[in-house]
Amino acid sequence: MKKTSPKSPQTPDAESIDISKLSDITEPLVSARLRNPNRPDPVSRVFTIIPNIDTESLLCHACETLASLNVMATDLACELEGSRRNVTLAIQQLAVLGELLVNRALDNLDPPSGLPEPPSSS
Repeated sequence: MKKTSPKSPQTPDAESIDISKLSDITEPLVSARLRNPNRPDPVSRVFTIIPNIDTESLLCHACETLASLNVMATDLACELEGSRRNVTLAIQQLAVLGELLVNRALDNLDPPSGLPEPPSSS
């Protein structure tokens, strides 16, 4: 037997959200952050990164995130036509570029065996 619970009055329907009012709410928060960089960002508490995480782990996760973005953008581009497809393919290309940059940074930190180490920038 399924248990149904009444809809919470605090959760608005997607249709009932007025997007024009969202910018009225978010703009003052963003503007205040830009005027005073020392003010904590309210969004930063939603997603956090462990303070002592090593650079290699950060780059590995960034690479995986960019690879996922690449796949999602490619799949979406296959469903679109015209200028929307071109924009999606541009996003996909930026994801690939970011992935290449992160992979090079990982190689600089720990060169694969058999490859020469990159020159130091001193």
